[in-house]
Amino acid sequence: MSDVRRRKLIQDFFRYPERLDKNMDGLEKLTRAPGFIRRAVTKRVTKSQQKHHYGQVVPIEEIEQILGFVNSIVRVTCLCRHITLGSEQRYCYGISMGPNGGEFAKLIRDIDASYLTGPETKGLESLSKSEALKAMHDHEREGLCHTVWTFETPFIGGICNCDRSDCLAMKSTIKFQVPIMFRAEYVAGLHPDLCNGCRQCMHVCQFGAIGYSAAKKKVEIDHRRCFGCGVCRAVCTKNAISLLERTSVPVAANLW
Repeated sequence: MSDVRRRKLIQDFFRYPERLDKNMDGLEKLTRAPGFIRRAVTKRVTKSQQKHHYGQVVPIEEIEQILGFVNSIVRVTCLCRHITLGSEQRYCYGISMGPNGGEFAKLIRDIDASYLTGPETKGLESLSKSEALKAMHDHEREGLCHTVWTFETPFIGGICNCDRSDCLAMKSTIKFQVPIMFRAEYVAGLHPDLCNGCRQCMHVCQFGAIGYSAAKKKVEIDHRRCFGCGVCRAVCTKNAISLLERTSVPVAANLW
């Protein structure tokens, strides 16, 4: 976090949220461009994001591991939802190895970003590891997908909880097919004998990876679409879904 470029990236990210909105307008226009232009721009954007600010989907087990070795966790407003909804929604978490909020908190306090303080002027909320993990489980039950984000790759500085409706990164990756996040190291696996066809997992899948067979009265998982977030497990009352190593599933092994 002491690297000059990394500090500047973090501060500019929170100081100028309107840049994200501008980027999404650009992606909208890109969909109307000729195919060769879309491919060239997509490749350039993804390469740039991978270098500076890139994400990866992670299941709750890895979130727990990350929270286990950091020393500071601060909850801040989600910039994506600040733009798409026009209101404060605290789904993002800055993490740091430093104590007392760490360098992340210091950088945020040093900039003029009043929207981070919230309607009740909470400012930056400092959470214990147990409080943060409980919040992550709550987000998962809402159907939100956990992601980690670099600020100058490979240094992870944040955890977010995303959905396709309001998360700009997920919209870019799924809707506009301009990848700025990797899939998880896993894919969801179904145990058909345990599935009762309730379809609750379908309702929370942000990636459209779960379908329903009316003939079999059971769901089916498309591993080519699955990002391996594991959120479907959280709502399955029959424990019919588990996570498999991505490399062990041939159709998904090389999809990242």
